[in-house]
Formats: sequence, C-alpha cells, structure tokens
Amino acid sequence: MKRKPVVAGMFYPFSRDSLERMLSKLFEGAEGNDFVCVISPHAGYEYSGKTAAYAINSLRPAKSFVILGPNHNVMGSEFSITGSGEWETPMGRIEIDPELAEELKRCEILREDEIAHMHEHSIEVQLPFLQHKFKNPKFIPISIANMDYSNDFLKKCETLGKHIAKTIKGKEVDVIASSDFSHYLPKEVAKDKDEKAIEKIEKFDPHGFFRTLEEIDASVCGYGPIAVLMYIAKSLGLKTAEVINHTNSGDSTGDFSSVVSYYAIGFK
Repeated sequence: MKRKPVVAGMFYPFSRDSLERMLSKLFEGAEGNDFVCVISPHAGYEYSGKTAAYAINSLRPAKSFVILGPNHNVMGSEFSITGSGEWETPMGRIEIDPELAEELKRCEILREDEIAHMHEHSIEVQLPFLQHKFKNPKFIPISIANMDYSNDFLKKCETLGKHIAKTIKGKEVDVIASSDFSHYLPKEVAKDKDEKAIEKIEKFDPHGFFRTLEEIDASVCGYGPIAVLMYIAKSLGLKTAEVINHTNSGDSTGDFSSVVSYYAIGFK
C-alpha cells in the first residue's frame, strides 16, 4: 500500500518547504520529555499544531510509533490496521513497520483493512510531526470506529490495549492516541467538560472516562483511542498522566463563543 495524503493543502501545507517552516515554528518552545504514550490533537495545524508539537516533542526517542486514530467516516472495520506499505506526506514517505504489525495483527479484534484509512485524517496529520522530530520513524496505523460508550466497546478497547502493551513491552515503541476534545462549545463550557474527562484520564480510569463522557454529553472524538491508550499505559505499569499543553481554536480565531479544544497529555 502506498497511501497519498488526503488533507495536505487543507490541514497543513502541501509543499515541503512551507510545511517544514511551519513545523519548525510550531516546535519552538515545546519542551522535551520521556513520555511513552501521548494524546495529541488532529485539527488543522493553524489551530491545534502547537499543542500537537508539544505532544510529539515530549515522546521519548523511539523507532516505531503505534498511532490510534478515530474513524470519523465510519468506513471499514471497527478496529482496522494496515500491516505494510508506505504513507506519503509532503515531508516524504514514512514506512509501516511490518514486523510489529504482524505481531499486533494477532489481536482477535483487529482486521487488516485499508478502507478505514483511505480518507481518514486523524492518523495522517500526526506523521509530519514524527518526521520532523525523529530520524526515519516507522509507524503502525490503527483506526477505531467509535460506536458508543457501551461496556462491549470498552471491553474491545481493553483487549486491544492489553495486546499492544504485551507486544511493545521492552521495545523502542511509543504510542499516540489522536483526539481533539470538546467541539463547538463556549470556551468555559468546553473547559468544564474537558476537565471532568481529563480527571478520569489522569486516574487511568477507562470505565469512569466512558461514564463521564456519557453523563456530560461530551464530544471527545477520539474516546476509543484514548481508552485503548489508558489500557496500554496501565498494562505497561506507567504511573503518571499529565497535561503538557492546552489550546483551543479561539486562540487562533479570536472567537471563544464556539471553540474546539486541544490537549497534549503524556503518560510515563
């Protein structure tokens, strides 16, 4: 599979030179760290790029990255992996790690399915950040179609999370959950809802996270990937989750009456 970018020229610049200049600016002031897992936003770089740069820059050095992204289009399988090939960005080609993919595909709920990835942006937008930060990174794309907050869906997230943790333990592999938080709410309303959800994330509580999202009528688009990430972090024995950076679309537009909010959250 050689996947062409689908949101270059829309979410981020189409030309390599323009993209590299933008990334260099976004990474300015982004402090490094040694997080094993992060939550990173996936909106247009003009809006969420600074927070995404903080997320990616805080990862420990690694050779491969498992990227969990929500399937906004709900095309293809519920839990979809692509096991080989390359994806293109204006920064060049980035290879899928075939050996790691083979191990991950042993998870009973994962299906090899390119359809889920054809038009989805949530994983694609993370790649230029990885290419800018790391030398010749490889990655694994896993697309998750968020269906509901049911115990059945949460159990599937647990199954996948534990399998990924078992597979990557002791290896130079980091994990990214791609997600924005509240959508199209007044800034203070969004902040209140986000803080309730993040409280459960910081406690490594996937069940409480789902229940809270349901109770507050949240609009966190990557709740499935975040739940999987929490199970990975718990299974790896990570102890800390903390907010690294936070912005919202109003910081760029000046309109705080209806914002989308973005968080970089690291786990170690």
